[in-house]
Formats: sequence, C-alpha cells, structure tokens
Amino acid sequence: MTMADRLIAPGATRGEVLVSFGTAFAGAALSVALAVGAGLPALAVGVIAVVAFDLYGGAVVNATRSAKLWFHRPGRTARHHLGFVAVHVQPFILAWAVPGFGWTAAAVVYGSALTAALAVTATPPPLRRPVAFAATALALIWTTSLVSVPHAVAWFAPLLLIKLLLAHLLPEEAGR
Repeated sequence: MTMADRLIAPGATRGEVLVSFGTAFAGAALSVALAVGAGLPALAVGVIAVVAFDLYGGAVVNATRSAKLWFHRPGRTARHHLGFVAVHVQPFILAWAVPGFGWTAAAVVYGSALTAALAVTATPPPLRRPVAFAATALALIWTTSLVSVPHAVAWFAPLLLIKLLLAHLLPEEAGR
C-alpha cells in the first residue's frame, strides 16, 4: 500500500494526489502566516500548521472520487461515518494550544459537527445531500457567530464542517 493509498484512498489518481497535497501545503502555509502575523507562540503555530494541513488536505481528499468510493464502499455504515467525525478532536487541541481559542468554542464547534453528522446520517439517502448542506449552513451560525475565536484561526470551524459534513459524509453520486 502506497502513502497515497493510506493518506487519500486506494487507487487515488495522480491528479487527486497533486490537488490534495497542494491544497494541504498551501492551506498550512497560509494558516502559519496568519498565526505568525498574529504573534502566536511557537507551540500554537506548530499545532495550527498540523491541523491546517489535515483540514485543508482532508477537505479535498474527502471530496475525491477515490476517497468517496473507499469511505462509502459496501459494508460501511453510519457508525463508521460518525466514528470518523467523532475522532476529529482538533477543536480541543486548538483550545489547549492556541491562546484565545477557548474550551467553550471547542465544545460548540465539536458539538455542532457531531450533531450535524447525526442529522445527515439519520436522513434517508435521497435527502442526504440537501440535509448535509442545510446542517452545514446552520452549524456555521453556531460556530462563527455565537463563539469567538482568534482571527488567525477563523478558518478552522468552516473548514472542519466542509471536510466532515460535505466532503466525507456524502457518497459519490451515481453516473459520475
């Protein structure tokens, strides 16, 4: 199994690999520049770099045909998808490492993602796509308007929701 098979999906195309890693590196670099510009401590900058690489790259990876076919292969259930969402504890890692990213903000972001994922996975397949977009749109209100986070990580909650709810939970559409 190649590194691309492990980090993207088995059978990932050259184009999927290039777009995924290109976005991961670009997003991490831009996020680090914001963190450094905000005068955040080195630990926070390092954590932001790793989280950004994962989320920027992951949003693209999860949207690739290869990853969608892998994550939605026969035998995969709502439990698998909810588990994938649940292991994304980055909000709490940011609360630990980034000054001004509080535990309340972490709980709201994490809870919003998990609640929205429950709504999406409980929805019948023909309505799953519009429900995923509705849940994401509504979760954006909670995660961007009701809690405050430092400007340098304002990208975090929207990107986490895109990665998990829109890219990961939605299967590849038939006919593509």
